[in-house]
Amino acid sequence: MDRLAHGLVIAAPRSGSGKTLLTLGLMRAFKNAGFKVTGAKCGPDYIDPAFHAAATGQQSFNLDSFAMPPSLLTSLALETAKDSDLVLCEGLMGLFDGVPGGEGHSGSSADVAATLDWPVLLILDISGQSQTAAALVKGCATFDPRIKIAGVVLNRVGSERHRALVTGAIEALGIKVLGALPRAEAIRLPERHLGLVQASETAGLDALLDAMAQFISTHVDLKAVRACAGEGSLSSFTQRDREVLALPPPGQKIAIARDEAFSFLYPHILSGWRKRGAEITFFSPLANEGPPQDCNICWLPGGYPELHAGRLAAATRFLSGLQDFAQTRPVHGECGGFMVLGQSLTDKDGHEHRMAGLLGGDFSFATRKLHLGYRDARLASSGPLGAKDTRLRGHEFHYATTVDSERDAPFAFVRDAYGSPEQASGARRGNVTGSFFHVIAAGGN
Repeated sequence: MDRLAHGLVIAAPRSGSGKTLLTLGLMRAFKNAGFKVTGAKCGPDYIDPAFHAAATGQQSFNLDSFAMPPSLLTSLALETAKDSDLVLCEGLMGLFDGVPGGEGHSGSSADVAATLDWPVLLILDISGQSQTAAALVKGCATFDPRIKIAGVVLNRVGSERHRALVTGAIEALGIKVLGALPRAEAIRLPERHLGLVQASETAGLDALLDAMAQFISTHVDLKAVRACAGEGSLSSFTQRDREVLALPPPGQKIAIARDEAFSFLYPHILSGWRKRGAEITFFSPLANEGPPQDCNICWLPGGYPELHAGRLAAATRFLSGLQDFAQTRPVHGECGGFMVLGQSLTDKDGHEHRMAGLLGGDFSFATRKLHLGYRDARLASSGPLGAKDTRLRGHEFHYATTVDSERDAPFAFVRDAYGSPEQASGARRGNVTGSFFHVIAAGGN
């Protein structure tokens, strides 16, 4: 049986309870104390792992029980935990929130905790309640016998009396309260429409992380937190599992757009490509750079092109270089990258900007609609992401609306996690493909 480093899944009964504050504060506090701490993130999320990396100095991977085959999830967990003193895995939404994927495959934080045998550190927003908080803790502790609640941290505590009432009720259950955080509205990360502002764009991030660490160190028993972390286990893990890839490299030399407009590429995807010997070259469309001509595929990740649409439209060397590249080699765009491959991108103020014109869609943020959820995709044609009918699993999260001014062949046929019929998705024209769908892994459970 393979053993993992000691780890904790930091979870909550619902979103907005303080998971990110507690996670980042603990990460930086343990790092500052001389421990090698690494991070992980339950579920599909680009932004939190980048903050984890900034807080710890170590790469943070996503662990997703719905989109990833079990062998990939455990392989990434083992890589995350390698040579680490402590792994802190940030949950998503509420502890048990997921989709209908079957036991162990719902995409929930509880699935990850159970699969890796890591205890859960529960954070509770107790504003507006006192002893009732203990009922929530009891429910979390008994709802799923696969997991163990190792301790609780209280958040938004109003007074010493408030803390004492809640702590007494919870500890009567036999579960320790390891910290109590007062309201601290000044210590928070800036947000925008897809969530937090990216780590690379957050001004004074190091100072903010140190402030979080000091805040958490003052109000949480770090020694007790480390003591309740459990040594995880992988009960049926083989050497072959260690070599599993999320997605085979789409080419030997891959040009990847990377700057503030194009930053959403899952670290485990990039790591897997490099392990298989692919050469990665980054270029910046915002710096008016085209894809390097010695590469044999160009990848435009998602990000925030809508915030930089004017600069991208004016980046003539980038656009012409991309158009030239696409004449002879594959180009693929995910979400934001897909929009840049289209005819035009209209920003939130209603200003239309011409894009690369390699696909037929016009995209707009002037009228926004949220599209969110897991996707199970079947490739409509063979290409660099796989042969025709190859299945991919991933996630969609965007607000853009689309007008197909010029009809293209579909990139894939997708369905959601709730059994919806397959629908055509994305576009394919010549060597160019694109979709709002972000790939997490090939295949599925």
